[in-house]
Amino acid sequence: MIERPRRLRRTPALRRLVAETRLDPADLILPMFVKEGIADPVEIVSMPGVYQHTRESLRKAAHEAAEAGVGGVILFGIPAAKDPRGSAADDPNGIMQVALRELAADLGDALVIMTDLCLDEYTSHGHCGLLTPSGEVDNDPTLERYASIAVAQAQAGAQVVAPSGMMDGQVAAIRDALDGAGFAQIPILAYSAKYASALYGPFRDAAECAPQFGDRAAYQQDPANARESLREVGLDLAEGADMVMVKPAGLYLDVVRQVKDSVEVPVAAYQVSGEYAMIEAAAANGWIDRERAILESLVSIKRAGADLALTYWATEVARGLR
Repeated sequence: MIERPRRLRRTPALRRLVAETRLDPADLILPMFVKEGIADPVEIVSMPGVYQHTRESLRKAAHEAAEAGVGGVILFGIPAAKDPRGSAADDPNGIMQVALRELAADLGDALVIMTDLCLDEYTSHGHCGLLTPSGEVDNDPTLERYASIAVAQAQAGAQVVAPSGMMDGQVAAIRDALDGAGFAQIPILAYSAKYASALYGPFRDAAECAPQFGDRAAYQQDPANARESLREVGLDLAEGADMVMVKPAGLYLDVVRQVKDSVEVPVAAYQVSGEYAMIEAAAANGWIDRERAILESLVSIKRAGADLALTYWATEVARGLR
């Protein structure tokens, strides 16, 4: 035999040398939850190792992420009081804005401070926008709320805003608002291809945002569709998005690849709560090797074409890589 591919697999050093896909701590983004009105961090039962943070524990965890070399954090706020408009979302004294100011003062440019920009964590009904009298999410009035939230987050110190509500025209509304308020320099990471997935359950525990009625299938994408994602990505880029995201990651690697092949901007993929919970649960039962499974899942996301990976293991993996 002339060709023996196994020659390059013989030792760990050889395998490292010729690896086609590499993880780097700077490629990782850590999602973090900060909750108003709690005295101590609260572990999420369905996401062992993930917490609803106090402002103080959030700062500590963000410092640890920066020291590990993590590229960024993305914040989700949980207010003490919710109402149909999600008024806490753009309140200058709301939990998100207070936490942002503290992180921006603490961390500077040690990592990129991002914000999820949506209403579901703040509304009493748990949907991502304002509702019509019949209970449907009302797209265009919701855009006005998103615009206000974007400006509030930028004023508080957000370095990237990431709209996740899947409203038509959301990127354009946010871009116009940011530019008009003097924040033309703030990039938008658009949740462009966000699917109505069954894998969000643990996140809804963490963010306390399960819909009080119905579901989100009328605005998030149908898991059966892939071409639709390219349409959504193209619209977001035309409206001013600087980066685009596919969510979830693991069950949508084909979409990640199609998006990567169609754009010239950074592509992110969100390894969602259900992906995290499944690996942790299987590992806790002794069915899989936890560390190997975590790394394999993230390598697959990078191999599919993602430049950035949002993952709840960001700090742990970054430390291991270093």
